[in-house]
This record gives sequence, structure tokens and C-alpha cells, in this order.
Amino acid sequence: MENDESVSEPMKFESVLQVNVPKGRDGKHKAIITQLLSDIAQLGEGTALKVPLSELPDTKENIRSALSRAARQGKINLATSSDDDFLYIWKTNEED
Repeated sequence: MENDESVSEPMKFESVLQVNVPKGRDGKHKAIITQLLSDIAQLGEGTALKVPLSELPDTKENIRSALSRAARQGKINLATSSDDDFLYIWKTNEED
């Protein structure tokens, strides 16, 4: 009878200690998303951020996607809209 433990193939990939594994992801949009979330946290009820598209470091679609992921992770309900010049962002209630 063969012992499976004695017949192991060499590892193809390197191993690292878990304490050395990065725990977070600093994506390319981190700075703008952090700033937007900070500003959103300071919004009064019934108000929206008005962000010039010219000040975004990427397309409004990519920023909107990154913001959506960050908001979902932080359990923040957001809505967005845009026109030719601005991205509007505001907090919503769960039932909206």
C-alpha cells in the first residue's frame, strides 16, 4: 500500500509566511476614492457632491465602479448621476 504523504511533488510556487501577505489592496484609484468617501461622509441630508469630471484621474465609469466597490465594502448606500461636466454623488436610504 502506497503512502500518499511520502510521494509528494515539489512545489511549483514559492511560499511566504502569512504575516507577510498584504491584507489590503491599494488600487490606482485609492486617493480619489478616499477623498470622495471623506467628502460624502460630510454631506448633509438632501445634498450631493458635484465633482468636475476634469478633476478625475480616470474615466467617470472607472471612478464610479471603484467608488461603488468601496461604498459596498463600507456598507454605504450611494447613488450617482452625471452630465457632460460633472459627476454627482449622494447618500441614499436602503429602500431607495
